[in-house]
Amino acid sequence: MNKAPRRPPGAATPAANAGKVRIIGGRWRGTRLAVPEVAGLRPTSDRVRETLFNWLMPMLPGARVLDLFAGSGALGFEALSRGAAGAVLLERDPALAAALRATAARLPGGEAATVANADALAWLDTQPPGGFDLAFVDPPFAAGLWEAVLPGIARIVKPDGWLYVEAPHEAAFALPADWRPHREGRTREVRYALYRRAPADAARAGHASGSATATLPAAPASPDSGAHA
Repeated sequence: MNKAPRRPPGAATPAANAGKVRIIGGRWRGTRLAVPEVAGLRPTSDRVRETLFNWLMPMLPGARVLDLFAGSGALGFEALSRGAAGAVLLERDPALAAALRATAARLPGGEAATVANADALAWLDTQPPGGFDLAFVDPPFAAGLWEAVLPGIARIVKPDGWLYVEAPHEAAFALPADWRPHREGRTREVRYALYRRAPADAARAGHASGSATATLPAAPASPDSGAHA
């Protein structure tokens, strides 16, 4: 979930009722999550989340999930609602992190969510390897942090794990060759893709054969939306 850049000291705390996004499936279906009025906060849309979690349905039960730029928490809480065993929701903005903790506290079973108030790059450097089955990477679009966080993500996601990336149409970045495209789609505003990490032997074979690195290349905006392999 895309979060806003840190507000300057003395900035007003965002209004808790500025907007809402709903959890669309699972045990918490219909629960409304606050979307404070913070510049750049852009929750993943219902339409994209519905598509994404249809893709993830076979692997999600029992998974450990990381929502690296949590914002409103829509991705992390949606994953827990649909059967993930645990989720870390990382959020740099203290007010947004506090709102995430309040949401977790009011949800039955919300203790499965761990909220960390930290900078993403610094936090990734402190994590042990292989702790997550799935990572959501949807950083503030203006910050362009996709390639900066991918090495840390690659270290803490399991060898057969999953990675979701959301970005504007004009963004272009490369992933390591052991991340293979699984599904992708687009809306007028964003492109989104789910990757699966290949087993080590398959990744080595890909290098040997000169396989291209997985990318989310720049592309013009399109009114089309949906998934394709």
